[in-house]
Parts: sequence; structure tokens; C-alpha cells
Amino acid sequence: MVRRMNPRLNIVLVEPEIPHNTGAIGRVCVGLDARLHLIQPLGFSMRDESLRRCGLDYWQHVACTLHRSWDAFLETEKPEHLFLASTRGSRSLYDHKFRPGAYLVFGSEHRGFPSDFYEKYKDLLFSIPMPGKQVRSINLANAVSIVAYEAYRQMTCSIPPLP
Repeated sequence: MVRRMNPRLNIVLVEPEIPHNTGAIGRVCVGLDARLHLIQPLGFSMRDESLRRCGLDYWQHVACTLHRSWDAFLETEKPEHLFLASTRGSRSLYDHKFRPGAYLVFGSEHRGFPSDFYEKYKDLLFSIPMPGKQVRSINLANAVSIVAYEAYRQMTCSIPPLP
């Protein structure tokens, strides 16, 4: 797979389960020139046809790194700026100031993050505002798009973050 150095953004999926979402997220990564990190175990094979189908002909351009575990990811990447998106976050993503080189981290579609993350990273948990009372969360690919494009907007536009 293609590997670029020093990307502006890194998208991290912790134990993703649905290949369609990962394929769509890979396409977002190509659009933003971001790097995709997949933390094992995955709920699908990297050879899964639906993964490539959702990524269309862009999948060949996805800069993707597969990590055997969260600890291996931390050891390899040594991320300085982590942002964890979660429905359990008490602060809005719009209250966060993103910096180049940020690692935007998302849990699996059905389980979210491993249980120890919620205490260990409680100060890094942010949520996407959802004023609708009938929904707990939105689709993972949509959530990644919202957060990644807000981070991109903050880093590239002279418009200040929303209050």
C-alpha cells in the first residue's frame, strides 16, 4: 500500500468491524491526504471485496498502516496529539483545537473503544453534538468525515473554530 510521510492528519480505527465503513473512510483519507491506521483485530479481511468496492478505485491510493494492537500502534507512531471521538465524550468536537499531525481515533462500530480507554483517555474524549434525542450515535464513516473535515477546516482556513 502507498505510504506517505508526515501527513497532516491520521485517522485511527480501533478494531473496525464493517468493511464498507473502512472502505468509505479510506476514500475520505485519500481526499484529505490523511493516513489510515487500522488496529487489529479487524472484523474483516483486508482482501474483502466490499472494502475495496466502497473505496472505489481510490483504495490503491490509501496510505494505510496495519497495527497488531493499540500498544503496538503507540510504540510505532508515538502520537503526540490524540483525539478520541466517542458518544461518551463530555466535550464537543467543536471545542477542540486540532493541530497538524493529529491522530483522530475512533472505536469499533458495535463496541466503541475497549473498556479501559474510557478511564485512561477520559480527558481526550470528545463527541459529535447530536441534538436528536432518538439516536445514540451515527455511522462510523459519517463520524470520521465530520471530525476529519472539521480538523482540516481548522488547520487550513483562517476562520477560527466555532464558539
